[in-house]
This record gives sequence, C-alpha cells and structure tokens, in this order.
Amino acid sequence: MNFGERDKRMERNYKMLLAYDGTRYQGWERQKTTDMTIQGKLENVIERMVGSYVEVIGCGRTDAGVHAKEMVANAKFDTDMAPEEICAYLNQYLPDDIAVLEVRIASDRFHSRYNAIGKTYCYTCYVGSSKPVFDRKYVYALDVMPDVVAMCEAAEILMGTHDFASFCANKKKKKSTIRTVDKIDIIVEEDYLRFTFHGNGFLHHMVRILVGTLLEVGWGKRAPESMTALLE
Repeated sequence: MNFGERDKRMERNYKMLLAYDGTRYQGWERQKTTDMTIQGKLENVIERMVGSYVEVIGCGRTDAGVHAKEMVANAKFDTDMAPEEICAYLNQYLPDDIAVLEVRIASDRFHSRYNAIGKTYCYTCYVGSSKPVFDRKYVYALDVMPDVVAMCEAAEILMGTHDFASFCANKKKKKSTIRTVDKIDIIVEEDYLRFTFHGNGFLHHMVRILVGTLLEVGWGKRAPESMTALLE
C-alpha cells in the first residue's frame, strides 16, 4: 500500500451545517476570477487546517447576494481533530459573515447534494410606510401593496412538477429544467410580505423570477391564469 492509498483510507466524511450573509459574495460556487464565494472561503480554511486542498460539496448553489440559514455541505479529509474542534477552527478563521453551526461525522456515502430531499427559499418584501433602515440589505421595498389573493391563485398554478425554463435566467441551460415545487406560501406579517418556496430544486434566479412574476399578478399586470401559458 502506498502512502496515497493509506491517506485515503484515513479520511472521514464530515457533514457541516452553515449559515451565511451572502451580501458581499458572488454566490456559493468557487470561481477562478474571484475568491469572494462561500465555497472558496470554506475550502481555503480547510486547506489551512489539514495542509492540502479539500473539495467542499454544497447541497445547492446559491446565487450572488443570497443568504442561507441552514446550508448543508460535506467534505472528506484526514484530521485528528474532533468534530467540535473542527467547528471551532473553521469559525475562528472564516469571515464573520460565514458561520459553521455544526460539524458531525457522516457515512462515507453521504453526499449533501445527491441526498438532499428538498430546499426552501424565502424572499421577503417590505410593504411598510417608512424606510426599512435596518433590514434594507435583506428585503425588497415595494411602493404599492399587491393583491395577495390574486398572487395565491397564480401560485396554485405554479405548484407541481413543470418545466420552469421560462423562469430560468440561463436560457442556454442544457440540463433538464423540470422541477417540482410542492409549496408556495405568500404571507403578510405586519410590514413584511414573505414568499416561501419549497421544492426538489431551483434553477438559476428561478426564485427571484417567480417572485417578480407573482408581483406582476398582484399589481394587475398579469392575470393569474397566464401562469399556464408561461409554463407551456
């Protein structure tokens, strides 16, 4: 057995639960042109910890400016540190806007993307009369309150398994654009209008395009029934 094979056998698969403020990052996925990505920051710190490059696999790829409360990721590496020590090390050297909430040992077969059974996105709009001073980086301020009932009617049509190509920013996408969205909740909570989506996966900018389209319905620029034609 050579040393490479022995090192491989000593690796463990670590599952990480993450939270981050994506305001100043170019999304999750590492890029050659910038080091301002969540995956890139994590991989840099883990490389510093174990002494060699380690790929971090995320359960999905959040877009630029998107935040996460419970992002699951996994990585395989060799270390004598306990999961609690790994968690403390990562939090010590990661930027303040990225936090590791938990580290645990997973089975060798665990894959954060392939084993994901669902994903939840929440898009928040502000409908109050004053400026959202403290939430300004996390909400989209609306000038006019939309018709929530009409938006809910449109959301009923969007739910289910459909080809969401019309709601994808990448028009040249070669892989399947069929997704299942099994839940769309539109709720008003005081000065906030929250759109919550749950499904098996989402396309590039799909959530923000869905929200924009639903708002057009809420402002009378589209009929709820027009969702059928968009999907077709």
